[in-house]
Amino acid sequence: MRPDREEISAGLAQLEGYLRGRTHVADARAEAEAFADRMPWLTTAQREEIVGGYVADRLALTRRLLEHILKRSAELRSEYTARYEQLRRRVLCAAVAAVLGALALSVWALTVAGLSR
Repeated sequence: MRPDREEISAGLAQLEGYLRGRTHVADARAEAEAFADRMPWLTTAQREEIVGGYVADRLALTRRLLEHILKRSAELRSEYTARYEQLRRRVLCAAVAAVLGALALSVWALTVAGLSR
């Protein structure tokens, strides 16, 4: 059985997320290494501890930021959905009012035309 487009898209999105995560870890490690290089007096164990701590802190910060973004995104989606529904109701009411107005005007015009004969 062949996977459908949704499964393929989900798989590609998952792969992209994994690769982005690995890139982020590699970038954090490179920054940590550069930071530790500015302290040549560190022992190997101290250097590794600093690098490991830096990477862990950076990943924890990234996780918190992503969680905040996800939360805010959900809040905005809710706000925009409510606003869209409100605007949709307004447009629908305006359209109904316009149709009813046109219908009333047509009836009035036909009535006036019928009376003038």
